[in-house]
Amino acid sequence: MLPEPRRYACRRSLSGQAWPQTEDWAAASWSEDFVDIEGSLRPAPRHRTRFKALWDDAALFVLAELDDPHLWAETSQPGEVVFHDNDFEVFLDPDGDAGQYLEYEVNARGVGWGLRLVRPYREGGPVVDPWPWVPDEPLVTLRGTLNDPTDLDEGWTVVIRMAWDGIADFAGCPSPPRPGDAWRVNFSRVHWDLEVVGGRYRKVEGRAEHNWVWSPQGVVDMHQPERWGWFDFVGPT
Repeated sequence: MLPEPRRYACRRSLSGQAWPQTEDWAAASWSEDFVDIEGSLRPAPRHRTRFKALWDDAALFVLAELDDPHLWAETSQPGEVVFHDNDFEVFLDPDGDAGQYLEYEVNARGVGWGLRLVRPYREGGPVVDPWPWVPDEPLVTLRGTLNDPTDLDEGWTVVIRMAWDGIADFAGCPSPPRPGDAWRVNFSRVHWDLEVVGGRYRKVEGRAEHNWVWSPQGVVDMHQPERWGWFDFVGPT
């Protein structure tokens, strides 16, 4: 039996600013904590991940909070594949047809990678890479020191702005959405086990990554959009 998809009430921002203000985020609800991609088949993640989201006439905003005692990121050039590092990922299928969808990844350096899938990998793709559908640099706040194994960190926070005009041409539905609309959405956190060698972090050789997600997929595959959760777009609080 497939896990029940999660739903999130994405509220409209009140401030109307290019980036939501503190009072906007205070009014937004936190999501449930992330779980393993396979759901209850696997142990709960070691580190907490959760998000908030808001929208206005210009963009969708996602604020993600990732607890992590070892802040690490190597990818430094925009457009490089980010999931080789620990990262946070956004998946959007606006019309919910499990066909064309968007993916965006960002690491703790604030380096992002956006791509568009014309159809899921299992149906042959193809991938449009890069796909610059996130026009603004993500805002990353570190709660600790990056790439320093001599201390313990708390984690990192990222705010991502996704402009509707970068999505509208292939959304298959109104973009921006209207109150009452629902989009297929999911979020993933890729996390690698690390060790310290020569005073530097490196991935433990031969060990696969952890995949922690908002709405569980039931399988180790984010690219099955029909298993994602839902965003319900609603008016301001």
